[in-house]
Amino acid sequence: MLESQQFFSRMVDELVEFSEYDPELADGIKWLDEQAQKKGITFYDMVFEVLYKHDVNSKAKDWLSTRN
Repeated sequence: MLESQQFFSRMVDELVEFSEYDPELADGIKWLDEQAQKKGITFYDMVFEVLYKHDVNSKAKDWLSTRN
């Protein structure tokens, strides 16, 4: 578990570093940081929450498309 948390943290850190060269990514990271502060959670928790919700929504859409 600790290994996956470290991997996730490194991945997020790399995105933050790369945002120096991508203004749209930088804006998104700033927005995520603001949202994390409003919720009283860490930046990493906020990134995880957004990615988790995206994954759940994607899987739900896939499931729904196979049902129709």
